[in-house]
Amino acid sequence: MSERKYKFHWDVISRNVDVARPILGSTTRVEIYRLFQFTLRDVLEQHYGADQTDNLLREAGVMAGNEFYDKFCKDVADLNELVKAIQDNFKDLGIGIFRVERADVDTMKFTMTVDEDLDCSGLPDTDEQICVYDEGFIQGILEAFTGKFFDVKEIDCWCTGSRTCRFSAVMK
Repeated sequence: MSERKYKFHWDVISRNVDVARPILGSTTRVEIYRLFQFTLRDVLEQHYGADQTDNLLREAGVMAGNEFYDKFCKDVADLNELVKAIQDNFKDLGIGIFRVERADVDTMKFTMTVDEDLDCSGLPDTDEQICVYDEGFIQGILEAFTGKFFDVKEIDCWCTGSRTCRFSAVMK
């Protein structure tokens, strides 16, 4: 493995935004986020194939979910507070509208949805569920909260005609 040039930390992405972008600020359009995401995906697939690209994006999502939890949810006391923190922050940050459809805390099995998902809402229908980064993101949040490992899979996607992204999360 080659030497890392960059290790993620929040200071890099949030430092001096008001100084660096006094007029434009910290927001951009969804199309620009997706331009980055899908060109990166395309290049990764050309080099590593679709399966390995999915694995890499999911792994990045887990890291992002852990970081999201540490920054926005760390002080929650229970599952209800966690859900509320995710809902509020997803909406405020423009990620999507998060809901929990089913929760079995005894078995730690959950079904969650993200409406107006940043990654795929409005994209053309395909035969593919594409929100592997979101799978990892949700996984990372759950793992950071519980200290346990989870398997998160998208079971419905806007791109397969569902008009919402639905995820199943099961503690391993």
